[in-house]
Amino acid sequence: MKISTKGRYALRMLLDLAENKNSGFIALKEIAERQNISKQYLEQIITIINNSMILRANRGKHGGYMLAKEPSEITVGQILRITEGNISSISCLEGEVNQCDKVDTCKTLYIWKELNKVIADYLDSVTLQDILNKYQEQQIDNYVI
Repeated sequence: MKISTKGRYALRMLLDLAENKNSGFIALKEIAERQNISKQYLEQIITIINNSMILRANRGKHGGYMLAKEPSEITVGQILRITEGNISSISCLEGEVNQCDKVDTCKTLYIWKELNKVIADYLDSVTLQDILNKYQEQQIDNYVI
């Protein structure tokens, strides 16, 4: 599994919204500037995420985006499934049913299933709030007088 730029940028964008959640709706232009990501690319990502019920949008002069849920309720796993479509380590495990013609004789299938479980469990256990908390801890630990 390799996470695309789309997945990484979506995570950064949503972290930015989480970090600025008390600022109301935030213009995409502001996020793009803070994250050094093109506004056009963020617009493409917004199109994908907008249907997921984790974002709220507001049009008009004071329009923009904000999280529809608390940062502690949005996991990295959710975000990556929305943007990447699937977080499976191998193609035969991407669908509901394994379509591989070797499914009944594959000696290594259990390895990939277990790897997928470990990856999914980890990504589903990390929330946007966890990431912000960890970053804040690192900043405190790096404080020098």
